[in-house]
Amino acid sequence: MDRYVTGAVIRRLREEKKLTQEELADRLFVSSKAVSKWETGHGFPDISLLEPLANALGISVIELLSGEDVQNKNPASDMLREAFYVCPVCGNVIQAVGDALISCCGIILPRLEPEPAGGDHAIRVSVIENEYYVTVDHPMRKDHYLSFLAAVSDQGVQFVKLYPEGNAEARFSVSRVRKLYAFCNRHGLFEAAPPKRPAL
Repeated sequence: MDRYVTGAVIRRLREEKKLTQEELADRLFVSSKAVSKWETGHGFPDISLLEPLANALGISVIELLSGEDVQNKNPASDMLREAFYVCPVCGNVIQAVGDALISCCGIILPRLEPEPAGGDHAIRVSVIENEYYVTVDHPMRKDHYLSFLAAVSDQGVQFVKLYPEGNAEARFSVSRVRKLYAFCNRHGLFEAAPPKRPAL
């Protein structure tokens, strides 16, 4: 573990919850002197206390360790604020609605910032009946490939995981799709708007 909770973080979060050192200590079954030591940098909470400490402070263990508390400022879950996170170690893909604090393989993952699709990452779309047929003319080698294609609407996310030596293609229902995404393992996330469908 390359990060550990600091006394300044514990104190800030405790004060935001309007807890005294004694009240926090009572919740954790430790002495107020122990809490004081943590907050002044003269000691650290035992690893077995991290989960109860995070619960007492109203945040996750990851947030506690990072010193950041992430709150969803849009509880209506606007799917057009879809965020993607990809682990560089295992290739795991995590999606969230808006900002989140995501950890995988011991790494806090940054939110992927999409670039406009074009050039080697141009997203080509054909409309076939009620589906978008999405392709990208991109290498699919073991060292350079597209990891996924996704279509985001206000109803959810359609997601297709891709693999090296496979085809960089997917089919998505056209219903209310607002954005299409492609993720390259070397160059990051690319986005494009779907084509407008002709009126019937």
